[in-house]
Amino acid sequence: MFLKKIKLTNIRSYKETEIEFPKGSTLLSGDIGSGKTSVLLGIEFALFGLQPGQRGASLLRNGEKQGGIILEFEVEGKQIIIERTLKRGKTVSQDYCAITIDGEKSEISVTELKNKVLELLNYPNEFSKKQNLLYKFTVYTPQEEMKQIILQDPATRINTLRHVFGIDKYKRILENTSILASKLREEKRRKEGMTESLEQDKLNLIEKEEELETKHYNLASVEKEFFSKTEIRKKIQEEKEEINKKIEEKRNLEKEIEKTKIMLANKKETIENNNRLIEQIKNQIQELKTMVFDENLIQQTEEEINEKRKQKEKLNDQLINTTSQINSLHLKNEENLKLEEKISNLEVCPTCLQQVDPVYRANVLNKIHTELGRNKNKLQELESQEKEISNQIKKINSEILEKEKKLNDLKILKIKLQSIQEKQNRIDEFEKSNALLQKDIELLITHNQALNKSVEELEKFEILFEQKNHELEEALKQEKQTEIKIAELKKEIDVFSKQINELKEKINKIQEIKKQLDYLTKLEDWLTKNFSSLISYIEKNVMIKLKKEFSELFNEWFCMLVSDSFNTRLDDEFTPIIEQHDYEIDYAYLSGGERTAIALAYRLALNQVINSFLSKIKTKNLVILDEPTDGFSEQQLDKMRDVLQQLNATQLILVSHEQKIESFVENVIKFKKEAGESRIEK
Repeated sequence: MFLKKIKLTNIRSYKETEIEFPKGSTLLSGDIGSGKTSVLLGIEFALFGLQPGQRGASLLRNGEKQGGIILEFEVEGKQIIIERTLKRGKTVSQDYCAITIDGEKSEISVTELKNKVLELLNYPNEFSKKQNLLYKFTVYTPQEEMKQIILQDPATRINTLRHVFGIDKYKRILENTSILASKLREEKRRKEGMTESLEQDKLNLIEKEEELETKHYNLASVEKEFFSKTEIRKKIQEEKEEINKKIEEKRNLEKEIEKTKIMLANKKETIENNNRLIEQIKNQIQELKTMVFDENLIQQTEEEINEKRKQKEKLNDQLINTTSQINSLHLKNEENLKLEEKISNLEVCPTCLQQVDPVYRANVLNKIHTELGRNKNKLQELESQEKEISNQIKKINSEILEKEKKLNDLKILKIKLQSIQEKQNRIDEFEKSNALLQKDIELLITHNQALNKSVEELEKFEILFEQKNHELEEALKQEKQTEIKIAELKKEIDVFSKQINELKEKINKIQEIKKQLDYLTKLEDWLTKNFSSLISYIEKNVMIKLKKEFSELFNEWFCMLVSDSFNTRLDDEFTPIIEQHDYEIDYAYLSGGERTAIALAYRLALNQVINSFLSKIKTKNLVILDEPTDGFSEQQLDKMRDVLQQLNATQLILVSHEQKIESFVENVIKFKKEAGESRIEK
């Protein structure tokens, strides 16, 4: 992996900064707090996003609503660009993610982007949920975090390193093996209890098969009886249906008689209603002939209404004009009051920045007061005028309504006088209709007499229907009883068949369980005697190999950094042991530079062990060190040159405020911070 460029926008102390990383060793130089470490945090955020427990507010610049990072790097010839943004809402959260590989851009989710980066770096799948542990211990670990690992209690440290090395799986395998063996023993006891009833189940199966055969014989006999009773019931039902047709015919005739009676009554009622309407229309005609109507009154009233409406329009125009003047004066008064308040408090002219003369200010205020007085008098006059116009409009509206009502009454009277001939025509139509209705009444009376005669002839079928209905009920009862017997027998047969099938299935399952018992016994024996021992042996040998390689590398790096003669090694919990003249020295009694040397040596040894153990990862040639010389003496600083050369990394990035380190590296990028903003010195 080779870092090429990073662009920071509103990240921590950066507003808009772009940094290019060359190959070889590069020093990020500057005073403490100048923004060097922010660049390293930006690289980690671009690759992996926010980590659990990490707040977006720790990255987004204070007071900004949005920010982001664009990171360009190369992995095995692939040109990769990652874009991530932060957005401030109630909290600061990740907003946008995208990755471009060899010019092909994809906008994906936060989780998808992290998984894609892990895939490109060839990190093992089990590290996808480990909070960037592999990246931190192979590429970039803040120096203080490494010191914390050294000072942890041994159990916590060994578990952390197991996690980092990815060999905590052996412990989980042994724990899962123990759980599995316990589950297997429990399953064996359960299956042994399930096989106890096998012989009794076989005897029950034979008995139920014999009883089922007897029930099949009884079912055939009852089905024959049911067929015979069904035929008797069908014959009675057919006879009943024939009689029912005659009864239905009688009922239809009775309905027809009722309809005829209703029609007779309706026609007689219609004749009576027509006679009443004829009398009413004649009275209306007589009344209309006595009314006097003048056509000119309608035209005269319409002209009066139009004249009133014109007067109303003129008054409305006057009212709008007056209201507009009132609103304009109110606005001027508000502006003058604001100006008065502003000038009263004005001490210095905003244009020339000179003191305002009190006399000049008093003249301006007097002018404003004079104008306010004139406007107030004018407002009183206009508001009085507005009220008078409104009263005139209300009066004209009342007069218009009164004349419109009079006009409507005249038009109604005109329509009534025009309808005299129409009313006479209606009288003629009612009289013709009454003549036709009288003929229909005579025909309906004759038809009703014929219907009554037919109904009398069909009366006898009512008694025959009752007899057949009783016979059919008895036949249905006997048929139903036989059908119930058949259903009961079929249900019993079905129950017995299911019980037999269940017994057969149960017997087959128990025989299968016996085979499973043999397999479970062999599996439990193999897990407890062979597999657990093998995993423990593998784990022990892996840890021995790791500790040996780790201890040798740790001693080598530490001796390079410290001039005194120390013997260093790691115990079984990977705790650094420092000895001098055969005496073990407690970590608390070491100098600040020696503590930093231990942490740095531990960090570099861990880096090389992991890169060796996980040799396929693509970050092997990239090393980032953050303030690795904190507390070093001048002599130790001189030895950092040998350390950096010994690393032999394709790309080495150091963060330090020590100027002496500048001569140890190939490239230097200097940072400075002014007015709360970090920049690169040109």
